[in-house]
Amino acid sequence: MLRPGQEAQAALFYDFSLEDHVPQNHLLRSIDRFVDLSSARAYLADFHSHTGRPSVDPELLIRMLLVGYCFGIRSERRLCEEVHLNLAYRWLLTFRTDLFTAVWSPRYLH
Repeated sequence: MLRPGQEAQAALFYDFSLEDHVPQNHLLRSIDRFVDLSSARAYLADFHSHTGRPSVDPELLIRMLLVGYCFGIRSERRLCEEVHLNLAYRWLLTFRTDLFTAVWSPRYLH
C-alpha cells in the first residue's frame, strides 16, 4: 500500500526483445543476411598483440564501419553516439556494444 506522497515503483523487469523492434524490411537486416564475417576473427588473429589492451573485435569493427558507410556517418565519435542510440544498429552489432564501449571510449576522453 502506498503512503501519501509515495509513487508506485516501476516494474523491475521488462519483457523486451531487440529482435522485435527492428522491422523485417530494415536495410540492416538485408545486410546481415549477406555479410558473413565469421572467419574475420580467425583470419586476423596473427595480427593481434598478446600484450597490452585487448584488440577491437574485427567483426564488430567491420559491422560498425558498414553502418557508418550505409548511413553516411563519417565521424567515429558520431558513429559511437549513433550506435548507443539506434536499436537497429545495436541489432546489427549483435548486442556487443559493451565491448565497443570498453575498448574505444578512452579514445575520446582527452
